[in-house]
Formats: sequence, C-alpha cells, structure tokens
Amino acid sequence: PGLYWAATMLRHVGFESWLERDHAISMDFDPRVTWFASQPFWLFWTTAEGVRLSHAPDYFARRADGTAVVVDCRPEGRRKPRDLAKFAGTQTACEAVGWDFRLVGEIDRVRVANLRWLAGFRHPRFVEAGLVEAAEAAFDIPGPLVGQAAQVGDPILVLPVVFHLLWCGRLTTDLLRPLGDHSLVSRVEG
Repeated sequence: PGLYWAATMLRHVGFESWLERDHAISMDFDPRVTWFASQPFWLFWTTAEGVRLSHAPDYFARRADGTAVVVDCRPEGRRKPRDLAKFAGTQTACEAVGWDFRLVGEIDRVRVANLRWLAGFRHPRFVEAGLVEAAEAAFDIPGPLVGQAAQVGDPILVLPVVFHLLWCGRLTTDLLRPLGDHSLVSRVEG
C-alpha cells in the first residue's frame, strides 16, 4: 500500500497493491479522466440468498464528459466466487445510478512499464521555459526520441521535457512498444 501523486488533481491517491497503483497511473495518464479517488465509498447489501455483503471499490473516476466510472482491480487468477459476487453487486449499484463499472486486471506489461517511466516526469516542474516549444517543434516531423531531442539541445536537459510532453499528451509514441532511444515520437496536432 502507498500513495501515488496524481498530476490530474495535484494530490495523492491511495493504492493497496501494485496493480491498483498501475491503474492509478493509467487513469492519471488518461486525458478523459479529470478526477479520481481511491476507496471512495462502501456498499452494503443482502443477496437474494440472504447473505450480507459489503464492498469498497478501488476507485471512482469522473470523466471530462461528466460520466463516472467505478473501478475494481483484481488479477483474473485471483477472482474468488465471493469476490465476484461483490463485483457483481457493485456493478448493479453502479448501473442503478448511471455509472460505468470496470473490473480490471493486469495491464499490458510493456504499456505499464512505459507509463511507470513517463509518470516519473508527470510533475509540472519538468516544464522548462523555451524548451517546451522547441521540443514540440522538433517532433513536428516524427523522429527517433533521442535523435530529435539532441537537435534541441543537451539530451540530459531536453529528454525530461520530452517525457513530460509525452505524459501530457502533447507528444505521442506507441506505448505498446518498449520506449527507447529509437522510439518514433511525433507531435500531437491540436
């Protein structure tokens, strides 16, 4: 368990496992998510068989379009029948109030490794005056990560800015491929 500093809200969000932390990173990276909280509420109910159940979902997220999603994180191989009953009850409650529900497992290993790396550059302190515009312009024509960054200046100074711009969605690359020196990076239009 621990706390993850979310750039989306400029505050910490709790997690109780590495899987939850990875999904917090993923929500923080998703431009459609404007706010999220961990263990946001408790649900209590009695099943048709008279069994009393309770559950605190892992996350509640609000999207830019005003919709909401409740997220539970559990690897597929660790979903026991009692847990599945709780997830089903949570989904029913979400549907009753017009929220989406997602039961999520492991994220693609390459994508999550890339997101973990980029998350290290999510803080606004990586915005360097003058370098942001130059770094974006360098990738107007898609090119290799380090090669294009080196055209702007010393890669030690420029790469943190580029990684921040990748995190913010102002630059893009294929996150399903390992991020490296030769990753093809381009500017996002708009």
